[in-house]
Amino acid sequence: MSTIEPTTRLTRHETAVAAPPEEVFALAADVTRWPHVYGPIVYAEVTRDDGAEQALRSWTSVDGVVRSAASRRTLDRTARRIVFREVAPSAPLAAMGGEWRVEAGPSGGCRVVLLHDYAVVDDDAEATARVAEAVETSGVQKLDALRTTAERAAAAGAGDEPTFTFGDSERIRGSARDVYAFLDRADRWPALLPHVAATRFTEEEGGIQLLDMDTRGPDGSLHRTRSVRVSFPERGLLVHKQLTMPPLMAGHTGRWTFVQHGDEVVATSWHTVTLDAAGARRALGESATLADARALVRHALGTNSSTMLRHAKEYAEAAREG
Repeated sequence: MSTIEPTTRLTRHETAVAAPPEEVFALAADVTRWPHVYGPIVYAEVTRDDGAEQALRSWTSVDGVVRSAASRRTLDRTARRIVFREVAPSAPLAAMGGEWRVEAGPSGGCRVVLLHDYAVVDDDAEATARVAEAVETSGVQKLDALRTTAERAAAAGAGDEPTFTFGDSERIRGSARDVYAFLDRADRWPALLPHVAATRFTEEEGGIQLLDMDTRGPDGSLHRTRSVRVSFPERGLLVHKQLTMPPLMAGHTGRWTFVQHGDEVVATSWHTVTLDAAGARRALGESATLADARALVRHALGTNSSTMLRHAKEYAEAAREG
């Protein structure tokens, strides 16, 4: 066993944000929004909440590889500070933590500071260089993403918030387990769903799924999407994040939930979408508004979800009948 005490290294990144500090802090603190703020994050959740002290778990996709990590953090909402620490960092990291600071600035804006402290096992020189590059890239990208998201929301007019959430539900006489099985096994969809032409599906340890899917549009054209999914069968939860975006969307995440009531299950498909205003104008014309894009996306995603739910209903109810 190594007796070397690794060196702790410190980094600091900061940026100015043209948005109120209270709103920027709320964005940094809300883990449910992280997948729409930070591109590599697939899913994040609070696993324990004691007020100022929280435990978190997140799933991050980097270069096609998805890893989960547990962390803890302390929130000081008055000072607008978040101190975080990974619980069991993966090698070559011996330790990783840091702090977010949101400081009020002139004209209603703010400055955001992101600090990191980390140590590498045995101070290995090659590993230290890789980690230093990754921390530098991540720090810059996270601040850029936070600034872009906050300023986009601050600039939006009333009713023009680019991010919105909606759901579609189906009541099914059957077992939540059967409904879940239908939606979980995406490799079977081409044989079960008329609008799915092909899928390329892999599943790794921990319920991590990678899904490429070709779907047929009303005109017969094929559309390819790539998503990462995380399956939680014991919790009746299946979450997903789309990695390739059509012109109207800057981000798209979703989840399937299954609630059993006696011999009936309510299955719901939830979507959270962030619209791309510039992409909407390119696709729909210069006069297109976010409301136009929202209506189109809502219809397209809702139609696909409702179709899948109807087929899941048929599958589960047939299974119940024997």
